[in-house]
Amino acid sequence: MDLEQALHAARALVLADLAAGNVAEADVVSLVEDAVAHRRWWVEQWPEGAPFVAGLVAQDVQDALLDKFGRWPVCPVCVESTDLHALDIQPELGPEPHWVCSEAGVVVAPVGGLGAILDR
Repeated sequence: MDLEQALHAARALVLADLAAGNVAEADVVSLVEDAVAHRRWWVEQWPEGAPFVAGLVAQDVQDALLDKFGRWPVCPVCVESTDLHALDIQPELGPEPHWVCSEAGVVVAPVGGLGAILDR
């Protein structure tokens, strides 16, 4: 996968997850663009890391949203719990990243696949 394909795929996957959670507003999409721009430099320095970009962009957006708006995405597995928590990305640096609930120890969805879970 080349640099541009990896960056476009990462953008599309993260935007799909944001849209699934109804949080893909203009200011949030700007956070995605910022994360993609930041990771462009990163993957230019380490081209072998291109398969890892989607997970890194998702983590970057998740961190930026926490600072500005709060936890995202909120875990749909533990929705009945009084302790709302966000999903994590695993692997933190690896191909085929997934959203996981660390509390329940389950894989929830691949990055880009939250729509299938949240639409239930």
